[in-house]
Amino acid sequence: MTDCDLLLRGGTIHDGSGAPPRRADLALAGERILALTAPDEDVNAARVLDVEGLAVAPGFINMLSWSNESLIEDGRSQSEIRQGVTLEVMGEGESMGPLSPAMKESGPGSYMSQGDILYDVEWTTLGEYLEWLEARGVACNIASFVGSSTLRIHAMGRDNRAPTPAELEEMKRLLREALREGAMGMSAALIYAPACFAETDELIELARVVADHDAMFISHIRNEGGDLLEAVEELVTIARETGVSAEIYHLKASGAANWHRMEGAIAAVEAARAEGLPVTADMYSYTYSGTGLDTCIPPWAHEGGITALIGRLRDPDVRARLVAEMTQPGGDWENRALMLPPQNIMLAGLRKPEMQSLQGKTLAEIMQERGSDSAAETLIDLIIEDDSRIFTMYFAMDEDNLRRQVQLPWVSFCSDAESQAPEGVFLNNIPHPRAYGSFARVLGKYVRDEGLLTLEEAVRKLSGFPAQNLKLRGRGLLRPGYFADVVVFDPGQVQDHATPQDPHRYATGMQHVFVNGRQVLRDGEHTGALPGQVLRGPGWTGWC
Repeated sequence: MTDCDLLLRGGTIHDGSGAPPRRADLALAGERILALTAPDEDVNAARVLDVEGLAVAPGFINMLSWSNESLIEDGRSQSEIRQGVTLEVMGEGESMGPLSPAMKESGPGSYMSQGDILYDVEWTTLGEYLEWLEARGVACNIASFVGSSTLRIHAMGRDNRAPTPAELEEMKRLLREALREGAMGMSAALIYAPACFAETDELIELARVVADHDAMFISHIRNEGGDLLEAVEELVTIARETGVSAEIYHLKASGAANWHRMEGAIAAVEAARAEGLPVTADMYSYTYSGTGLDTCIPPWAHEGGITALIGRLRDPDVRARLVAEMTQPGGDWENRALMLPPQNIMLAGLRKPEMQSLQGKTLAEIMQERGSDSAAETLIDLIIEDDSRIFTMYFAMDEDNLRRQVQLPWVSFCSDAESQAPEGVFLNNIPHPRAYGSFARVLGKYVRDEGLLTLEEAVRKLSGFPAQNLKLRGRGLLRPGYFADVVVFDPGQVQDHATPQDPHRYATGMQHVFVNGRQVLRDGEHTGALPGQVLRGPGWTGWC
Protein backbone atom coordinates (compact mmCIF):
# COMPACT_ATOMS: atom_id res chain seq x y z
CA MET A 1 0.00 0.00 0.00
CA THR A 2 1.26 3.49 -0.94
CA ASP A 3 1.25 6.13 1.81
CA CYS A 4 1.09 9.76 0.69
CA ASP A 5 0.12 13.23 1.86
CA LEU A 6 -2.26 13.95 -1.02
CA LEU A 7 -3.90 11.83 -3.68
CA LEU A 8 -5.32 13.48 -6.80
CA ARG A 9 -7.92 10.89 -7.73
CA GLY A 10 -9.59 10.20 -11.04
CA GLY A 11 -7.91 12.78 -13.27
CA THR A 12 -6.63 12.50 -16.82
CA ILE A 13 -2.84 12.62 -16.71
CA HIS A 14 -0.95 14.71 -19.29
CA ASP A 15 2.57 14.03 -18.07
CA GLY A 16 4.43 16.76 -20.00
CA SER A 17 6.25 14.40 -22.37
CA GLY A 18 3.68 14.61 -25.16
CA ALA A 19 2.60 11.03 -24.56
CA PRO A 20 -1.13 10.23 -24.89
CA PRO A 21 -3.16 11.05 -21.79
CA ARG A 22 -4.24 8.31 -19.40
CA ARG A 23 -6.42 7.87 -16.38
CA ALA A 24 -4.36 7.60 -13.21
CA ASP A 25 -4.16 8.86 -9.65
CA LEU A 26 -1.27 11.10 -8.66
CA ALA A 27 0.22 10.70 -5.18
CA LEU A 28 2.22 13.54 -3.61
CA ALA A 29 4.48 13.30 -0.57
CA GLY A 30 6.06 16.47 0.76
CA GLU A 31 7.38 18.54 -2.13
CA ARG A 32 7.73 15.58 -4.52
CA ILE A 33 5.61 13.31 -6.66
CA LEU A 34 5.53 9.93 -5.01
CA ALA A 35 3.74 7.80 -7.60
CA LEU A 36 1.25 7.55 -10.42
CA THR A 37 -1.06 4.73 -9.55
CA ALA A 38 -3.89 2.86 -11.25
CA PRO A 39 -7.33 4.27 -10.41
CA ASP A 40 -8.26 1.18 -8.41
CA GLU A 41 -4.96 0.81 -6.53
CA ASP A 42 -5.11 0.88 -2.75
CA VAL A 43 -3.50 4.12 -1.52
CA ASN A 44 -3.36 5.42 2.04
CA ALA A 45 -3.63 9.21 1.64
CA ALA A 46 -3.84 11.83 4.36
CA ARG A 47 -6.01 13.84 1.96
CA VAL A 48 -7.85 12.88 -1.22
CA LEU A 49 -8.86 15.41 -3.89
CA ASP A 50 -11.40 14.26 -6.46
CA VAL A 51 -10.31 15.53 -9.90
CA GLU A 52 -12.60 13.34 -11.99
CA GLY A 53 -13.11 14.81 -15.45
CA LEU A 54 -10.21 17.26 -15.12
CA ALA A 55 -6.76 17.38 -16.74
CA VAL A 56 -3.74 16.92 -14.47
CA ALA A 57 -0.45 18.27 -15.82
CA PRO A 58 2.97 19.58 -14.78
CA GLY A 59 3.07 23.25 -13.84
CA PHE A 60 3.59 25.60 -16.77
CA ILE A 61 6.84 27.47 -17.44
CA ASN A 62 6.79 31.13 -18.45
CA MET A 63 9.93 31.49 -20.56
CA LEU A 64 9.80 35.30 -20.42
CA SER A 65 8.38 36.97 -17.34
CA TRP A 66 8.81 40.62 -16.34
CA SER A 67 7.81 39.98 -12.72
CA ASN A 68 11.12 41.24 -11.29
CA GLU A 69 9.32 44.04 -9.44
CA SER A 70 5.70 42.91 -9.39
CA LEU A 71 6.63 39.91 -7.24
CA ILE A 72 8.19 42.32 -4.77
CA GLU A 73 4.84 44.10 -4.52
CA ASP A 74 2.73 40.94 -4.48
CA GLY A 75 4.39 37.55 -4.18
CA ARG A 76 1.14 35.71 -4.87
CA SER A 77 1.68 36.06 -8.65
CA GLN A 78 -2.07 36.00 -9.07
CA SER A 79 -2.42 36.40 -12.84
CA GLU A 80 0.18 33.70 -13.48
CA ILE A 81 -0.88 31.15 -10.86
CA ARG A 82 -4.49 31.35 -12.07
CA GLN A 83 -3.24 30.23 -15.49
CA GLY A 84 -1.18 27.35 -14.10
CA VAL A 85 2.25 28.98 -14.28
CA THR A 86 4.52 27.55 -11.57
CA LEU A 87 7.86 28.92 -12.84
CA GLU A 88 8.55 32.48 -13.99
CA VAL A 89 11.84 32.95 -15.84
CA MET A 90 12.94 36.59 -15.77
CA GLY A 91 15.73 38.73 -17.17
CA GLU A 92 15.10 39.75 -20.80
CA GLY A 93 18.22 41.72 -21.71
CA GLU A 94 18.40 43.42 -18.32
CA SER A 95 18.46 41.58 -15.00
CA MET A 96 18.33 42.50 -11.33
CA GLY A 97 22.07 41.94 -11.00
CA PRO A 98 25.00 42.12 -11.01
CA LEU A 99 24.87 45.75 -9.87
CA SER A 100 27.67 48.24 -9.42
CA PRO A 101 27.24 50.91 -6.72
CA ALA A 102 26.13 53.40 -9.39
CA MET A 103 23.60 50.92 -10.81
CA LYS A 104 21.99 50.56 -7.38
CA GLU A 105 20.76 54.15 -7.47
CA SER A 106 16.99 54.20 -7.89
CA GLY A 107 16.27 57.75 -9.02
CA PRO A 108 14.65 58.76 -12.34
CA GLY A 109 16.61 57.57 -15.34
CA SER A 110 18.84 55.26 -13.29
CA TYR A 111 19.34 51.55 -13.91
CA MET A 112 17.14 50.65 -10.93
CA SER A 113 14.66 53.50 -11.41
CA GLN A 114 11.36 52.73 -9.70
CA GLY A 115 7.78 53.67 -10.43
CA ASP A 116 4.74 52.69 -8.38
CA ILE A 117 6.54 49.76 -6.74
CA LEU A 118 9.15 50.98 -4.26
CA TYR A 119 11.78 48.87 -2.51
CA ASP A 120 15.27 49.00 -1.08
CA VAL A 121 17.98 47.45 -3.27
CA GLU A 122 19.44 45.10 -0.68
CA TRP A 123 21.43 42.89 -3.06
CA THR A 124 24.36 43.19 -5.47
CA THR A 125 24.48 39.99 -7.53
CA LEU A 126 21.69 38.29 -9.45
CA GLY A 127 21.86 35.26 -7.17
CA GLU A 128 21.44 37.49 -4.12
CA TYR A 129 18.35 39.10 -5.66
CA LEU A 130 16.70 35.73 -6.32
CA GLU A 131 17.42 34.54 -2.77
CA TRP A 132 16.12 37.85 -1.38
CA LEU A 133 12.91 37.46 -3.36
CA GLU A 134 12.45 33.86 -2.27
CA ALA A 135 12.93 34.91 1.38
CA ARG A 136 10.18 37.54 1.01
CA GLY A 137 7.86 34.79 -0.22
CA VAL A 138 6.57 33.97 -3.68
CA ALA A 139 3.87 31.57 -4.80
CA CYS A 140 5.68 30.53 -7.96
CA ASN A 141 9.17 29.23 -8.53
CA ILE A 142 11.56 31.85 -9.91
CA ALA A 143 14.63 31.88 -12.13
CA SER A 144 16.48 34.43 -14.23
CA PHE A 145 18.87 34.92 -17.09
CA VAL A 146 21.62 37.49 -16.66
CA GLY A 147 21.19 40.33 -19.13
CA SER A 148 23.89 41.26 -21.62
CA SER A 149 22.86 44.91 -21.21
CA THR A 150 23.39 44.58 -17.46
CA LEU A 151 26.89 43.22 -18.04
CA ARG A 152 27.63 46.00 -20.53
CA ILE A 153 26.36 48.79 -18.28
CA HIS A 154 28.33 47.38 -15.35
CA ALA A 155 31.58 47.19 -17.35
CA MET A 156 31.37 50.21 -19.70
CA GLY A 157 28.21 52.23 -19.13
CA ARG A 158 25.73 52.92 -21.92
CA ASP A 159 28.27 53.95 -24.58
CA ASN A 160 27.68 53.31 -28.26
CA ARG A 161 30.99 51.59 -29.01
CA ALA A 162 32.76 48.27 -28.84
CA PRO A 163 34.18 47.27 -25.44
CA THR A 164 37.90 47.44 -24.86
CA PRO A 165 39.61 44.09 -24.24
CA ALA A 166 39.63 44.85 -20.52
CA GLU A 167 35.92 45.72 -20.52
CA LEU A 168 35.05 42.55 -22.41
CA GLU A 169 37.03 40.51 -19.90
CA GLU A 170 35.12 42.18 -17.07
CA MET A 171 31.81 41.33 -18.74
CA LYS A 172 32.94 37.71 -19.07
CA ARG A 173 33.99 37.63 -15.41
CA LEU A 174 30.61 38.96 -14.28
CA LEU A 175 28.87 36.47 -16.59
CA ARG A 176 30.78 33.53 -15.11
CA GLU A 177 29.86 34.69 -11.62
CA ALA A 178 26.16 34.91 -12.51
CA LEU A 179 26.16 31.48 -14.17
CA ARG A 180 27.86 29.91 -11.16
CA GLU A 181 25.22 31.53 -8.95
CA GLY A 182 22.55 29.79 -11.03
CA ALA A 183 21.54 32.11 -13.87
CA MET A 184 19.77 30.12 -16.60
CA GLY A 185 22.15 31.61 -19.13
CA MET A 186 22.61 35.00 -20.77
CA SER A 187 19.87 37.01 -22.42
CA ALA A 188 20.15 39.82 -24.94
CA ALA A 189 17.53 42.33 -26.11
CA LEU A 190 19.12 43.55 -29.30
CA ILE A 191 16.60 46.23 -30.30
CA TYR A 192 17.21 48.14 -27.06
CA ALA A 193 20.20 50.24 -26.03
CA PRO A 194 22.86 49.43 -25.02
CA ALA A 195 22.54 45.83 -26.30
CA CYS A 196 21.90 47.11 -29.81
CA PHE A 197 25.39 48.64 -29.77
CA ALA A 198 26.98 45.18 -29.44
CA GLU A 199 28.31 43.61 -32.63
CA THR A 200 27.95 39.89 -33.31
CA ASP A 201 31.56 39.14 -32.39
CA GLU A 202 31.00 40.57 -28.90
CA LEU A 203 27.96 38.34 -28.43
CA ILE A 204 29.91 35.33 -29.67
CA GLU A 205 32.65 35.93 -27.09
CA LEU A 206 30.08 36.08 -24.30
CA ALA A 207 28.14 33.09 -25.66
CA ARG A 208 31.30 30.99 -25.47
CA VAL A 209 31.26 31.51 -21.70
CA VAL A 210 27.59 30.50 -21.62
CA ALA A 211 28.36 27.36 -23.62
CA ASP A 212 31.19 26.48 -21.25
CA HIS A 213 28.59 26.34 -18.47
CA ASP A 214 26.10 24.29 -20.56
CA ALA A 215 23.60 27.15 -20.27
CA MET A 216 21.38 28.97 -22.78
CA PHE A 217 21.77 32.12 -24.87
CA ILE A 218 18.32 33.63 -25.35
CA SER A 219 17.66 36.75 -27.36
CA HIS A 220 15.14 39.31 -28.42
CA ILE A 221 16.67 39.28 -31.88
CA ARG A 222 17.95 42.44 -33.52
CA ASN A 223 15.00 42.95 -35.87
CA GLU A 224 11.47 41.54 -36.10
CA GLY A 225 10.52 43.55 -39.20
CA GLY A 226 12.20 44.01 -42.55
CA ASP A 227 15.47 42.41 -41.42
CA LEU A 228 13.85 39.50 -39.59
CA LEU A 229 15.71 36.83 -41.57
CA GLU A 230 19.08 38.51 -41.01
CA ALA A 231 18.35 38.71 -37.29
CA VAL A 232 17.47 35.02 -37.10
CA GLU A 233 20.65 34.17 -38.99
CA GLU A 234 22.69 36.17 -36.47
CA LEU A 235 21.33 34.03 -33.64
CA VAL A 236 22.00 30.86 -35.66
CA THR A 237 25.55 32.04 -36.33
CA ILE A 238 26.13 32.54 -32.60
CA ALA A 239 24.87 29.01 -31.94
CA ARG A 240 27.02 27.56 -34.72
CA GLU A 241 30.20 29.38 -33.68
CA THR A 242 29.94 28.57 -29.98
CA GLY A 243 27.85 25.41 -29.64
CA VAL A 244 25.53 27.24 -27.24
CA SER A 245 21.84 26.39 -26.92
CA ALA A 246 20.05 29.39 -28.41
CA GLU A 247 16.45 30.56 -28.19
CA ILE A 248 14.53 33.37 -29.88
CA TYR A 249 12.39 35.39 -27.48
CA HIS A 250 8.75 35.89 -28.57
CA LEU A 251 9.08 34.88 -32.22
CA LYS A 252 7.15 37.27 -34.46
CA ALA A 253 7.06 39.14 -37.77
CA SER A 254 6.00 42.75 -37.12
CA GLY A 255 4.22 44.96 -39.62
CA ALA A 256 1.90 43.80 -42.41
CA ALA A 257 4.61 44.34 -45.02
CA ASN A 258 6.76 41.78 -43.16
CA TRP A 259 4.25 39.05 -42.32
CA HIS A 260 5.38 36.95 -45.27
CA ARG A 261 8.88 36.79 -43.78
CA MET A 262 7.72 34.42 -41.05
CA GLU A 263 8.01 31.38 -43.32
CA GLY A 264 11.63 32.26 -44.05
CA ALA A 265 12.37 32.66 -40.34
CA ILE A 266 10.82 29.27 -39.59
CA ALA A 267 12.80 27.69 -42.42
CA ALA A 268 16.03 29.18 -41.06
CA VAL A 269 15.45 27.73 -37.60
CA GLU A 270 14.46 24.34 -38.97
CA ALA A 271 17.56 24.27 -41.18
CA ALA A 272 19.71 25.04 -38.13
CA ARG A 273 18.01 22.29 -36.15
CA ALA A 274 18.53 19.85 -39.02
CA GLU A 275 22.20 20.81 -38.86
CA GLY A 276 22.18 19.69 -35.22
CA LEU A 277 22.16 23.15 -33.66
CA PRO A 278 20.03 23.45 -30.49
CA VAL A 279 17.92 26.42 -31.63
CA THR A 280 14.41 26.98 -30.26
CA ALA A 281 11.93 29.83 -29.76
CA ASP A 282 9.09 30.95 -27.55
CA MET A 283 6.02 33.08 -28.23
CA TYR A 284 3.02 34.76 -26.65
CA SER A 285 -0.46 34.16 -28.01
CA TYR A 286 -1.48 37.66 -29.17
CA THR A 287 -1.18 39.66 -32.38
CA TYR A 288 -0.03 42.78 -30.56
CA SER A 289 3.18 43.45 -28.70
CA GLY A 290 3.99 45.75 -25.80
CA THR A 291 7.07 47.86 -25.20
CA GLY A 292 8.13 51.49 -24.90
CA LEU A 293 6.95 54.23 -27.24
CA ASP A 294 10.60 55.24 -27.27
CA THR A 295 11.41 52.21 -29.45
CA CYS A 296 10.10 54.33 -32.33
CA ILE A 297 13.24 56.47 -31.91
CA PRO A 298 16.43 55.43 -33.81
CA PRO A 299 18.85 53.41 -31.63
CA TRP A 300 21.74 55.88 -31.75
CA ALA A 301 19.67 58.45 -29.84
CA HIS A 302 19.37 56.10 -26.84
CA GLU A 303 23.05 56.21 -25.95
CA GLY A 304 23.37 57.10 -22.27
CA GLY A 305 19.85 56.02 -21.27
CA ILE A 306 16.41 57.60 -21.07
CA THR A 307 17.58 60.90 -19.55
CA ALA A 308 20.10 61.39 -22.35
CA LEU A 309 17.46 60.44 -24.92
CA ILE A 310 15.00 63.04 -23.69
CA GLY A 311 17.76 65.62 -23.66
CA ARG A 312 18.37 64.91 -27.34
CA LEU A 313 14.64 65.08 -28.10
CA ARG A 314 14.60 68.62 -26.65
CA ASP A 315 17.42 69.74 -28.97
CA PRO A 316 15.80 71.23 -32.13
CA ASP A 317 18.61 70.15 -34.45
CA VAL A 318 18.75 66.59 -33.13
CA ARG A 319 14.97 66.40 -33.18
CA ALA A 320 14.88 67.42 -36.83
CA ARG A 321 17.36 64.65 -37.68
CA LEU A 322 15.33 62.10 -35.75
CA VAL A 323 12.06 63.06 -37.43
CA ALA A 324 13.74 62.77 -40.83
CA GLU A 325 15.02 59.27 -40.03
CA MET A 326 11.67 58.18 -38.58
CA THR A 327 9.73 59.26 -41.67
CA GLN A 328 12.03 57.96 -44.41
CA PRO A 329 12.28 54.32 -45.56
CA GLY A 330 15.58 52.55 -45.17
CA GLY A 331 17.96 52.40 -42.25
CA ASP A 332 19.22 49.42 -40.31
CA TRP A 333 16.73 49.54 -37.44
CA GLU A 334 13.15 48.47 -36.79
CA ASN A 335 11.28 51.69 -37.63
CA ARG A 336 7.96 51.23 -35.85
CA ALA A 337 6.84 54.80 -36.54
CA LEU A 338 6.97 54.05 -40.28
CA MET A 339 6.10 50.34 -40.12
CA LEU A 340 2.74 50.85 -38.36
CA PRO A 341 -0.08 53.36 -38.88
CA PRO A 342 -0.71 55.54 -35.80
CA GLN A 343 -4.09 53.88 -35.21
CA ASN A 344 -2.17 50.65 -34.48
CA ILE A 345 -0.15 52.25 -31.67
CA MET A 346 -1.96 52.49 -28.30
CA LEU A 347 -0.53 54.19 -25.22
CA ALA A 348 -0.95 52.07 -22.09
CA GLY A 349 1.40 53.22 -19.33
CA LEU A 350 2.20 56.85 -18.63
CA ARG A 351 4.13 57.99 -15.57
CA LYS A 352 2.81 61.46 -14.75
CA PRO A 353 -0.70 61.74 -13.28
CA GLU A 354 -1.61 64.57 -15.64
CA MET A 355 -0.72 62.36 -18.62
CA GLN A 356 -2.68 59.28 -17.60
CA SER A 357 -5.87 60.45 -19.30
CA LEU A 358 -4.13 59.42 -22.53
CA GLN A 359 -3.92 55.76 -21.47
CA GLY A 360 -5.95 53.59 -23.80
CA LYS A 361 -5.85 56.11 -26.65
CA THR A 362 -4.18 55.44 -29.96
CA LEU A 363 -1.51 57.70 -31.35
CA ALA A 364 -3.96 58.57 -34.13
CA GLU A 365 -6.57 59.74 -31.60
CA ILE A 366 -4.00 61.85 -29.77
CA MET A 367 -2.81 63.37 -33.05
CA GLN A 368 -6.39 64.31 -33.90
CA GLU A 369 -6.92 65.87 -30.46
CA ARG A 370 -3.74 67.91 -30.86
CA GLY A 371 -4.29 68.85 -34.47
CA SER A 372 -1.07 67.14 -35.51
CA ASP A 373 -0.41 65.48 -38.84
CA SER A 374 2.97 64.01 -37.80
CA ALA A 375 3.17 60.76 -35.84
CA ALA A 376 6.90 61.27 -35.32
CA GLU A 377 6.53 64.78 -33.90
CA THR A 378 3.62 63.74 -31.67
CA LEU A 379 5.30 60.72 -30.13
CA ILE A 380 8.44 62.75 -29.46
CA ASP A 381 6.31 65.36 -27.67
CA LEU A 382 4.63 62.65 -25.60
CA ILE A 383 7.92 61.12 -24.45
CA ILE A 384 9.22 64.56 -23.44
CA GLU A 385 6.00 65.49 -21.63
CA ASP A 386 5.82 62.23 -19.66
CA ASP A 387 9.59 62.08 -19.14
CA SER A 388 9.43 58.31 -19.64
CA ARG A 389 9.51 55.51 -22.18
CA ILE A 390 5.66 55.19 -22.13
CA PHE A 391 4.52 51.58 -22.25
CA THR A 392 2.71 51.07 -25.55
CA MET A 393 0.85 48.32 -27.39
CA TYR A 394 1.67 47.80 -31.05
CA PHE A 395 -0.95 46.01 -33.14
CA ALA A 396 1.57 44.55 -35.57
CA MET A 397 1.26 40.79 -36.05
CA ASP A 398 -0.77 38.38 -38.16
CA GLU A 399 -3.16 35.82 -36.69
CA ASP A 400 -2.31 33.27 -39.37
CA ASN A 401 1.35 33.51 -38.39
CA LEU A 402 0.43 32.89 -34.76
CA ARG A 403 -1.54 29.81 -35.78
CA ARG A 404 1.51 28.58 -37.69
CA GLN A 405 3.89 29.25 -34.81
CA VAL A 406 1.75 27.67 -32.12
CA GLN A 407 1.98 24.31 -33.91
CA LEU A 408 5.77 24.27 -34.22
CA PRO A 409 7.25 21.56 -31.99
CA TRP A 410 10.28 23.71 -31.10
CA VAL A 411 8.26 26.67 -29.78
CA SER A 412 7.32 27.12 -26.10
CA PHE A 413 5.32 29.94 -24.52
CA CYS A 414 5.76 33.12 -22.51
CA SER A 415 3.84 36.16 -21.31
CA ASP A 416 6.53 38.84 -21.79
CA ALA A 417 4.71 40.59 -18.95
CA GLU A 418 4.72 41.07 -15.20
CA SER A 419 2.42 39.14 -12.88
CA GLN A 420 -0.65 41.21 -12.08
CA ALA A 421 -3.65 41.51 -9.81
CA PRO A 422 -6.73 43.73 -10.30
CA GLU A 423 -5.92 45.77 -7.21
CA GLY A 424 -3.54 48.32 -5.72
CA VAL A 425 -0.73 49.81 -7.78
CA PHE A 426 -1.41 47.41 -10.64
CA LEU A 427 -4.50 49.44 -11.51
CA ASN A 428 -2.42 52.54 -12.28
CA ASN A 429 -1.60 51.33 -15.80
CA ILE A 430 -3.10 49.27 -18.61
CA PRO A 431 -1.14 46.02 -18.80
CA HIS A 432 -0.90 43.93 -21.92
CA PRO A 433 -3.65 41.27 -21.73
CA ARG A 434 -0.94 38.61 -22.09
CA ALA A 435 -0.19 39.16 -18.39
CA TYR A 436 -3.58 37.67 -17.54
CA GLY A 437 -4.18 35.32 -20.44
CA SER A 438 -1.23 34.13 -22.52
CA PHE A 439 -1.24 30.51 -21.30
CA ALA A 440 -5.00 30.12 -20.91
CA ARG A 441 -5.36 31.43 -24.46
CA VAL A 442 -3.16 28.62 -25.79
CA LEU A 443 -5.33 25.98 -24.12
CA GLY A 444 -8.68 27.62 -24.86
CA LYS A 445 -8.35 29.26 -28.28
CA TYR A 446 -5.70 27.21 -30.05
CA VAL A 447 -6.23 23.75 -28.52
CA ARG A 448 -9.92 23.47 -27.69
CA ASP A 449 -11.58 25.96 -30.05
CA GLU A 450 -9.36 25.75 -33.14
CA GLY A 451 -7.86 22.28 -32.71
CA LEU A 452 -4.43 23.35 -33.94
CA LEU A 453 -2.63 20.99 -31.59
CA THR A 454 -3.56 18.26 -29.14
CA LEU A 455 -3.83 18.98 -25.46
CA GLU A 456 -0.94 16.61 -24.69
CA GLU A 457 1.28 18.45 -27.19
CA ALA A 458 0.30 21.83 -25.75
CA VAL A 459 1.13 20.61 -22.24
CA ARG A 460 4.52 19.38 -23.48
CA LYS A 461 5.27 22.81 -24.97
CA LEU A 462 4.14 24.45 -21.71
CA SER A 463 6.12 22.22 -19.34
CA GLY A 464 8.40 19.37 -20.33
CA PHE A 465 9.90 21.02 -23.40
CA PRO A 466 10.98 24.32 -21.78
CA ALA A 467 12.20 22.43 -18.70
CA GLN A 468 14.39 20.33 -20.99
CA ASN A 469 15.71 23.42 -22.78
CA LEU A 470 16.57 25.08 -19.47
CA LYS A 471 18.16 21.81 -18.26
CA LEU A 472 16.08 21.85 -15.09
CA ARG A 473 16.44 18.87 -12.80
CA GLY A 474 13.30 17.17 -11.57
CA ARG A 475 10.89 19.64 -13.17
CA GLY A 476 8.52 19.72 -16.11
CA LEU A 477 7.13 16.16 -15.99
CA LEU A 478 4.76 14.16 -13.82
CA ARG A 479 7.22 11.46 -12.78
CA PRO A 480 7.96 9.81 -9.42
CA GLY A 481 10.70 11.76 -7.66
CA TYR A 482 10.03 14.97 -9.56
CA PHE A 483 9.00 18.11 -7.72
CA ALA A 484 5.27 18.38 -7.26
CA ASP A 485 4.57 21.39 -9.49
CA VAL A 486 1.11 20.29 -10.62
CA VAL A 487 -1.89 21.93 -12.23
CA VAL A 488 -5.46 20.69 -12.50
CA PHE A 489 -7.81 22.33 -14.99
CA ASP A 490 -10.98 21.88 -16.98
CA PRO A 491 -10.04 21.72 -20.69
CA GLY A 492 -13.60 22.60 -21.65
CA GLN A 493 -13.66 25.75 -19.54
CA VAL A 494 -10.13 27.18 -19.55
CA GLN A 495 -10.35 30.64 -21.06
CA ASP A 496 -8.63 34.03 -21.18
CA HIS A 497 -10.77 37.13 -20.68
CA ALA A 498 -8.44 40.14 -20.65
CA THR A 499 -8.56 42.64 -23.53
CA PRO A 500 -6.74 45.96 -24.17
CA GLN A 501 -9.93 47.76 -23.21
CA ASP A 502 -10.56 45.60 -20.12
CA PRO A 503 -7.17 44.07 -19.22
CA HIS A 504 -7.47 43.32 -15.49
CA ARG A 505 -9.48 40.10 -15.85
CA TYR A 506 -8.28 36.77 -14.58
CA ALA A 507 -8.32 33.69 -16.79
CA THR A 508 -10.69 30.92 -15.70
CA GLY A 509 -10.77 27.14 -15.85
CA MET A 510 -7.72 26.44 -13.68
CA GLN A 511 -9.02 24.62 -10.59
CA HIS A 512 -6.00 23.63 -8.49
CA VAL A 513 -2.30 24.50 -8.57
CA PHE A 514 0.48 23.01 -6.45
CA VAL A 515 4.00 24.41 -6.20
CA ASN A 516 6.58 22.17 -4.54
CA GLY A 517 3.72 20.11 -3.16
CA ARG A 518 1.83 22.98 -1.52
CA GLN A 519 -1.52 24.11 -2.82
CA VAL A 520 -1.53 27.72 -4.02
CA LEU A 521 -4.83 27.57 -5.94
CA ARG A 522 -7.87 25.77 -4.57
CA ASP A 523 -11.15 25.67 -6.50
CA GLY A 524 -9.94 28.58 -8.62
CA GLU A 525 -9.01 30.84 -5.69
CA HIS A 526 -5.54 31.67 -4.35
CA THR A 527 -4.76 30.14 -0.98
CA GLY A 528 -2.14 32.74 -0.04
CA ALA A 529 0.59 30.10 0.19
CA LEU A 530 4.07 31.23 -0.90
CA PRO A 531 6.12 28.04 -1.41
CA GLY A 532 8.10 29.17 -4.46
CA GLN A 533 11.82 28.40 -4.70
CA VAL A 534 14.76 29.72 -6.69
CA LEU A 535 15.55 27.37 -9.57
CA ARG A 536 19.10 27.46 -10.86
CA GLY A 537 20.72 26.77 -14.19
CA PRO A 538 23.27 24.10 -15.13
CA GLY A 539 26.26 26.30 -14.30
CA TRP A 540 25.31 26.55 -10.63
CA THR A 541 28.22 25.49 -8.47
CA GLY A 542 25.77 23.97 -6.00
CA TRP A 543 25.38 21.03 -8.40
CA CYS A 544 29.01 20.09 -7.77
